[in-house]
Amino acid sequence: MANNYILPFEDVIDWNLAIIRIHENNFGSILKILEGVSSQKIKELKEQGSWLFKKYFKDLKTITMTMFDILNDRVFPHQAKSLKQWNTRTYSTPSAQNPLFLPMQAPKSQGFTAVILTYDRIESLFTLIQKVSVVPSLQKILVIWNNQKKSPPHPSMFPKISKPLKVIQTKANKLSNRFYPYDEIETEAILTIDDDIVMLTADELDFGYEVWREFPDRIVGFPSRIHIWDNTTQRWKYESEWTNQISMVLTGAAFHHKFWSYMYTNSMPGGIKEWVDEHMNCEDIAMNFLVAILQTNLRLKSLPERSSSAPNAQTPKCCPLT
Repeated sequence: MANNYILPFEDVIDWNLAIIRIHENNFGSILKILEGVSSQKIKELKEQGSWLFKKYFKDLKTITMTMFDILNDRVFPHQAKSLKQWNTRTYSTPSAQNPLFLPMQAPKSQGFTAVILTYDRIESLFTLIQKVSVVPSLQKILVIWNNQKKSPPHPSMFPKISKPLKVIQTKANKLSNRFYPYDEIETEAILTIDDDIVMLTADELDFGYEVWREFPDRIVGFPSRIHIWDNTTQRWKYESEWTNQISMVLTGAAFHHKFWSYMYTNSMPGGIKEWVDEHMNCEDIAMNFLVAILQTNLRLKSLPERSSSAPNAQTPKCCPLT
C-alpha cells in the first residue's frame, strides 16, 4: 500500500496476479476492500505469489539469474519472452533451442547449411547435391528424407563431395520438416531448396548467400510471388505471373536465418502449421507471413509510444511482406 511504489522486476512481473494494490487515499477503506476479495481470488493470489518467489526470488542466485534473463530480453528483443510467459506457471521452454542472436550482418566466414527436402526423386537429388556442394559458402548439406515407406539410399550411393552430408529420415511426411531447427544446423544461414531445383548455378547460389548476409532478417531467394486484393471477388489473390512487384519469396530455393525455422516450428499461430502439413501446401505463404508479422511487431516495439489521441497516430491495418 504505497502510491508510485516500484516493485522488483515490475517490467516483466505482473504483480497484480499476486498482490492487492491499495492507494494511500483509500487507507480508511482497507477492511472493506479486503472483505470484498473472494476466497478463490485469495487462493489464486497466494499460489501465484508462492510461484513468483520460488521462480525469481528464493535466493541470491535466482535473483541474479532473473536479472540476467531480463537483460538478455532487452539486448535480444527478437527472442524475448512475452509477459504471459514470464507470469504463467504452466509455461515451459520448447525443446528446440532458440538461436542466441540475429545480427545486423552475418559473418562471411560462417557460410550456410543447405536443407534439401526430398521424398523419392533420387536422380535429381544427387544432381542437386553435386551442384550445391561446389558453392564456396556451403558448410553442410542436410537431406531431409520425407518418405516413411522407403528407406533412403545407402550412404555409398550418394555422390562423393568434399562437404559434410547427413541424411535425416523423418517420422512423418510433413512439409514443416523442411523448417525444423535441426541440431545439425550450426550456421545462422539456411538454404531451403527442393530436390528438383537443379537449374541454379554455384555462382547464383553464392550470390544469393551474399545478398542474405546484408539482409539476414529477410527471406532471400530466387522464385518470387505477389499477393493482391481482388475487389471483384473481395478476396486475396495469389499471383504467380512475373511482375515488377513481389511480396513473397518461395522457400523452394531461398535463404533465411535459422531463427525463422525456430519460430515456424514453435510459434506459428492459429494452427497454420498443422493446416499446411495436412494439405501439403502453402508452407511458402505461411513462412513469408510469419516473417513479415514478426518483423512488423519488432519494429513497432522499437518505436516510441504515442498517444492514441494524437492526430498523426495510426493503427497499422496490415503488415508488409518480405
